[in-house]
Amino acid sequence: MKFSTILSLSTLALAVTAATSAVAADQPIIGLITKTETNPFFVKMKEGAQAEATKLGAKLLTAAGKQDGDTASQIAALENMTSAGAKTILITASGDAVVPAIKKVQAKGVQVIALDSPVDAADALFATDNYKAGVLIGQYAKAALGGKTAKIATLDLFPGHPVGAQRHNGFMKGFGLPAADAKSNELSKDAAVVCMADSFGDAAKGQTAMENCLQKNPDINLVYTINEPAAAGAYNALKKAGKEKGVTIVSVDGGCQGIKDTASGIIAATSQQYPLKMAAMGVAAGVDYAKGGKKSSGYTDTGVTLIAGKAVAGVDSKDTKVGLDLCWGKK
Repeated sequence: MKFSTILSLSTLALAVTAATSAVAADQPIIGLITKTETNPFFVKMKEGAQAEATKLGAKLLTAAGKQDGDTASQIAALENMTSAGAKTILITASGDAVVPAIKKVQAKGVQVIALDSPVDAADALFATDNYKAGVLIGQYAKAALGGKTAKIATLDLFPGHPVGAQRHNGFMKGFGLPAADAKSNELSKDAAVVCMADSFGDAAKGQTAMENCLQKNPDINLVYTINEPAAAGAYNALKKAGKEKGVTIVSVDGGCQGIKDTASGIIAATSQQYPLKMAAMGVAAGVDYAKGGKKSSGYTDTGVTLIAGKAVAGVDSKDTKVGLDLCWGKK
């Protein structure tokens, strides 16, 4: 091989390397920070974000708290992702403690979009109308009881979180009980609610919370739960006590397992939300910002549908077949 040929090949290799580096440098980097890695809701959100990032040629960085409420890990992730070159960070915030960190990265030109959970300082919010989700299951529960005196247990998230408050207060509103509006982070109370307990959206904690509620009032006939893992825990406690057949459980999320639990009668009805849609929209918005400087703003409602095991008069719902067609893992 002639020297000139070797030189040409060498030059070509350098050109290809330079072009590859240029493409990598132009690749949008987007961060996704969820509350946990184990909750099926956030698992599917991560899958949706990765699928959209791959489709649009973006690089996705991910991180999560150790448990719901772990804002320290989320704050560290905001800082680390910014240092790694992320120009948009999507976050399901575990609390307002992340707000100063959000403002800090925004000052460096990073767009921050809240998914599912509203948080002050975020540029935009893509989420379910959680208050409406609560109203739907409250209306269903009222009709399902058929005039019986309600003795309600609420298995909530934890104090002060907007998603927990919106779902709880929406449920109270839908059931026809005194309720704060969607802007309040305080949980509404009424004499019909004989037990309120925090489940942190976890099955094991939900079971413990339900066991404690049954000790306080063994005649509970209606259980509202923040999500379907908590509902599964509540059912386990009721079954252990031999009371599962006399209690109506309603919930929010609409994950595939939750819909299966609704079809089998463990959950009477659930409000289905769409985390893959939230994540895909967030990634697309991040790519738009990276390529054209267009920032997202305001609130985008990603939808909610009441899925019921059995329809009740006067309440619009879809059956579990529809729920399974739309549950997480499918768009």
